Amino acid sequence: MFAIARLSIRCSAVLLGLLLASPVMAQTDRLYPHGGEVVLGKIKSISKNGIVMTVSGKDQTFNAGTIEKVLFQGDPGELTQGREFAIDNQFDQAIAELKTVDASKLNREPQKADFAYYVMYCQAQQALSGNGDLRSAASTALGFIQQNTDSWHFYDTAKLLGDLAVKLGSYDQASKYYGSLRSAPSTETKIESLYLNALVKLAQNKDSEAASDLQKIVGLGVQSSEGARLQTLAKAALAIATAKQGKGKEALEMVNELIAKLNPTDTETAAEIYNAQGASYVAMGDTEGALLAYLHTQLMFSTHPGPHSEALKQLAELWTKVGKPDRAAEARSELQQRYPGLSG
Repeated sequence: MFAIARLSIRCSAVLLGLLLASPVMAQTDRLYPHGGEVVLGKIKSISKNGIVMTVSGKDQTFNAGTIEKVLFQGDPGELTQGREFAIDNQFDQAIAELKTVDASKLNREPQKADFAYYVMYCQAQQALSGNGDLRSAASTALGFIQQNTDSWHFYDTAKLLGDLAVKLGSYDQASKYYGSLRSAPSTETKIESLYLNALVKLAQNKDSEAASDLQKIVGLGVQSSEGARLQTLAKAALAIATAKQGKGKEALEMVNELIAKLNPTDTETAAEIYNAQGASYVAMGDTEGALLAYLHTQLMFSTHPGPHSEALKQLAELWTKVGKPDRAAEARSELQQRYPGLSG
C-alpha cells in the first residue's frame, strides 16, 4: 500500500512538472480577435499595425483592425472590468471602474498604455455623445497618440480624433485624421477611411464629391462582415448625398432596398438607414414621410447618440413645419437633456 502511495505521489509530481513546463501553462496573455476564439500566448511585440504573439512556441501576427481586446497577465480586476464596460459602451461605469485602478502597480508598459487608452476612449465617447468637453477630449486623445505611437490602438485613436474634429467643425483636421487610416494594415480600416472622409464632404455640402467616393465603396467586392457593414453604411450615405442633390425619389428607392435587407442585430446601421430615409422624404417635400422616418430612429434606436441626436434635430424642425410647436419643443427638450453638447 505504501509503495503504491509513494508511486502515486511521484507520478503526480511528474505530471505537475510536465504541466508547469508545457506551453499551455506558460501562456499568460489573452488576445481576442473580432469574431474569433481567444488566443493564449505571450505577447512578443506591439506596434501601431498590430501584435505579434508567441503561441505554442510559434509567432503569430494579428493586425490592429482585427483585434477586439487584449488581456495582459497581471491585469488588476478593476482594469479588466473597466475595459469590458468600455467595449460594451457603458462609459460611465467604465470610468468609475478605471478610476479605482492604482496605475503605480501596472508594471508592464502595454498595460499602462491600455489603461491610458480606455480612460481617454471613454472620455472621448462621452464628449461625442454631448456629455463632455470636446476640446478637452481631443487634447487628451492627441496626447495619447503622441505618447503611444507604437500602440495597437493607434488607428482607433486617429479615428476618434477625426470624430472629435467633425463635432468641432474642424473638417480639414478631420480629413487628415481619417486619411491616416489608409495606412492601416486592415482592408476594412482602409475602406472606413474612404467612408469617413466622404461623410466629411457631406458635412461640407460637397455632395457630388461625397457621392463619388461612396460609389467606390459600393462597387467593392468585400470579403468580410465588417466590410459588408461599411458598404451598407456607404449606401445609406450615398442616398443622403443623392437626396441633397435634389433626387429624392431615387434616394428613397435606394434606402427602401436597404430597409428590406436590414440586419436586425445591427441597430446602429439601421438608425443611419432610417435617417437616410428621412432625408430622402425631405428632398421630395414629403414632410409626413420624413417625420415617420425620423420618429422611427427616435423611438427605436435611442442607444446610438449620433443618429439619435440627428433625428431629434430634424424632428424639431419638421414638427414646427406642420404646425405642432409642442411636439417640436419636446424634441428640443430631449435633445438638450440627453445631448447637451450637441444641441446647439
